[in-house]
Amino acid sequence: MATLDDLGTRELPSLEHPLEAGWTLPAAWYTEPAVLALEHQRIFASTWQYAGPAAQVEEAGSYFSSVAGHIPVVVTRDGDGELRGFVNVCRHRGHLVAQGSGCRATLQCPYHAWTYGLDGTLVRAPRSEREPGFDPAGLSLLPVSVETWGPFVFVNPDARAAPLSDTLGPVPGHVATSGVDLAELRYHSHFEWEQDVNWKVALENYLECYHCPVAHPGFSKVIDVDPDSYTLAPDRWTSSQLAPVRSRALDGRSGGAYDPRGDVTQSQYHFVWPNTTINITPGPQNLSIERWVPLGVRKTVEVTDYFFGPDVAEERIQEVVAFDTQVATEDVALTESVQKGLDSGTVTQGRLMGESEQLIAAFQRNVHEAVLNGSR
Repeated sequence: MATLDDLGTRELPSLEHPLEAGWTLPAAWYTEPAVLALEHQRIFASTWQYAGPAAQVEEAGSYFSSVAGHIPVVVTRDGDGELRGFVNVCRHRGHLVAQGSGCRATLQCPYHAWTYGLDGTLVRAPRSEREPGFDPAGLSLLPVSVETWGPFVFVNPDARAAPLSDTLGPVPGHVATSGVDLAELRYHSHFEWEQDVNWKVALENYLECYHCPVAHPGFSKVIDVDPDSYTLAPDRWTSSQLAPVRSRALDGRSGGAYDPRGDVTQSQYHFVWPNTTINITPGPQNLSIERWVPLGVRKTVEVTDYFFGPDVAEERIQEVVAFDTQVATEDVALTESVQKGLDSGTVTQGRLMGESEQLIAAFQRNVHEAVLNGSR
C-alpha cells in the first residue's frame, strides 16, 4: 500500500472521465488510505471547521477541547477575556493536553505535568531547571485561528487564515431569512453518530435531496422536495438547500408525525467547506450544526450540537430531534450501502444528475482541486 510519502499527486487514482462532464470522483478516492492522508494535509489542516458552542467559553478561565479534522484543538477564554485557540498537543512528547471542557487557570498535560497558561505559554515543566539552555519561551502551544459566528465557535489550524466570513459567504444571510434568531438560541444537547463510511460519502448524501422522495417518506410529507420548489444555491465555499413546508403539513393533513408550525417557516440545509453542516427545521426556534470528522478511510463520526430558542418547550425540542433522527437513521443505511458498492471497485466512476446533484459536483470539484493543489 502506498504511503503519503511515496504517493505523489501524479500517482493518485486517475479520472477516466472528467468531473466537468458530470462524472464522480473515482471510487478509489473513497477507499485508499493515501488519499485520506492527502486530504488531512491539504484540506483539514487549513480550513475553517465548527469546533463547539460559544457558551462553553463565555467566562474567563473556560476552555473546551475539539478537533479540526485529524488535528486536536483546544479553545480557551484567557484571564483577559480573549478567545484563543491552540493545537491540543503537548510540546514535550505529544500527549493531548486538555480533555472535555471546564474552567481553570491553566491547562496541564496529564503525562508529565507540563503546564500551560490559557494564553498557550508554557509556565511550568517539572525538572526543567536541571536542563541547561531550556527555554520555555519557544515551547508554547501552537496557535490556531479561532472566530465566532453567533453561538458557534469555528477554528482553522492555519494560524494565518483568512477571516471566517470569507468562507461563510452567503450562509449568514440565508439563515437570517429563516425565522431563526441566532442571538436568542441556546445550546441544548450534543450527539455523535459513528458511520462506516468515508467522510465524502456522508457529505455527498447530505448535499442532495434527489433521494428524499424514495428514501425519506416521512420527511417528504412535511418538506416540499419537488424540484420546482426545492432550491439549490451553490457558492464558492458553501452551498444551501432551501425548501418550503408542504401546505398539507401546515394544515395538519399530511399524516406525518411532525408538526412544522411555528416561527420558522422554511427548511434550510447549509454546507460550509469542508465538513460543517447547518440544519434548520420548520417549527420552533431551532438550529443544529454538525462537523463530519474522518476517523479512518471507512469511518466517519457525525458530531451534532442542537440549539433552541429559550422559550421552546422540551416536548417540542424532542419532536425536532426525533424528526431529525429518523432522517439520519435512514441516511446511515443509505451511505453504508454506497460505501460497500465503492469498496467493490466494480464501478470506477459514477454519473451525476447535473441539475439535482449540482451541489455534489461542486463539492467534488473542491475536493479534487484541494487534493491536487491545496485547499486555497
